[in-house]
Amino acid sequence: MDRTDEQEFTEYFEHQRGFLDTASIGLLPKATAASLHIAIDNWATGKARWFDDWLGKTDIARSLFAKMVGADEQLVATGPSTSVMVALIANALPAGARVLAPAIEFTSNLYPYLVQADRGIEIITVGEDDLIDAIDHSVTLVAVSAVQSASGHVTDLEALKQRAKRTGAMVAVDATQATGWLPLSIDGLDAIVSSGYKWLLSPRGTAYLALSQRLGAMIKPLYANWYAGDNIANSYYGTQLHLAKSERRLDPSPAWLSWIGAAESLALIDHLGITAIYDHDIALTTEFLTRLDQPLPERASAIASLKLVKPIDPTSLPITVSMRSGRLRISFHLYNTADDVELAVKVLRGAVVSDEDR
Repeated sequence: MDRTDEQEFTEYFEHQRGFLDTASIGLLPKATAASLHIAIDNWATGKARWFDDWLGKTDIARSLFAKMVGADEQLVATGPSTSVMVALIANALPAGARVLAPAIEFTSNLYPYLVQADRGIEIITVGEDDLIDAIDHSVTLVAVSAVQSASGHVTDLEALKQRAKRTGAMVAVDATQATGWLPLSIDGLDAIVSSGYKWLLSPRGTAYLALSQRLGAMIKPLYANWYAGDNIANSYYGTQLHLAKSERRLDPSPAWLSWIGAAESLALIDHLGITAIYDHDIALTTEFLTRLDQPLPERASAIASLKLVKPIDPTSLPITVSMRSGRLRISFHLYNTADDVELAVKVLRGAVVSDEDR
């Protein structure tokens, strides 16, 4: 890949060497870290004005996320985590609804449905390769990750959308491992949910829920509070319920510092552009897999899952990676360069099962 492009990306981050674990936690850009330091200093010295200086950051991040996934920002809610957002969807489903999901799916996208069993909500799971064919007229909603957390498998969302359109099923996508590097669109989907602390390079405590009008109309504002009021400043006291007409009506009140950071990080991602980020991340991952004689996935992913020759303690390696489902997981993002590929290949050559040995 073009090393000039690498320089343009790495200049926004502190120097790192061998951090290949964005699928666990993304690194904060320098501007994001600086914004948090300033906010904390102002808070500590009594200079902070939370309403004027901090509260609007949530809407800035909301707008940038909406742009990223092609959504109307009036149809985007915010909150602290994926499961909190998914819980809104699960609670909105009619009694007896059937939810279809892959057999291997992150629990934040499953547990909120499973706890609705007392209302007759049923979860049906199938292998990820069988998911699309399993969508029939009995399925109320499909719950699936755009990119599978452990393996990096990229779901064929276009094929899934077409199938769901024929049967009338709603589709809710957990995009936590996708937003920030994979181009996505809400068009044809009913929900895109994403936490911000991985590929969106934001503080923990930020998450988004982009909705179709169909699903949005079904959801009850379970977390109704002053921030969800139509006029925030006039919503502190009393029993008069005047919620926002936008999906801000669904928002819990925001954790200020988290959203200060999120607004900075999403502004950087918007500036660089998802297409350029995708090209960068995929080029590094492809080079890494090729040099280790690993098969390339059908749909390119920024997450690689490697079978080990023998067990390894990932904390003993001079690179930062993680273990998922008994395999080594490596992920490449903006702050990574060809030097990280070189280091990872050097460290792992001979430690992973190569394609020719399969």
